[in-house]
Amino acid sequence: MGWMAWSSVTAIFFLGIAAILICMTIWEIKSPTVERKGFLPIIATTRGDRVFIGLLGSAYIHLAFLAVSEQSVWIAFGISIVWFVSVIRWG
Repeated sequence: MGWMAWSSVTAIFFLGIAAILICMTIWEIKSPTVERKGFLPIIATTRGDRVFIGLLGSAYIHLAFLAVSEQSVWIAFGISIVWFVSVIRWG
């Protein structure tokens, strides 16, 4: 993979996404999802929908944080974790 400019942070990021997908697949096999209505303004969502919305929202949180702040990106990471867990649990 010498043709790609992978850093260790980039590799960890994509390994984390792969781990989430693997865990979600195992969870879906063990316990099939049931659509439910949460705080998201959508009719009903599955676990996969909520994971996607949580990841997308986390990306926007990071981009917005980088646009308006000079603080450490770890603050955005903490906010993103709270967002992601909230969407998965109550979304």
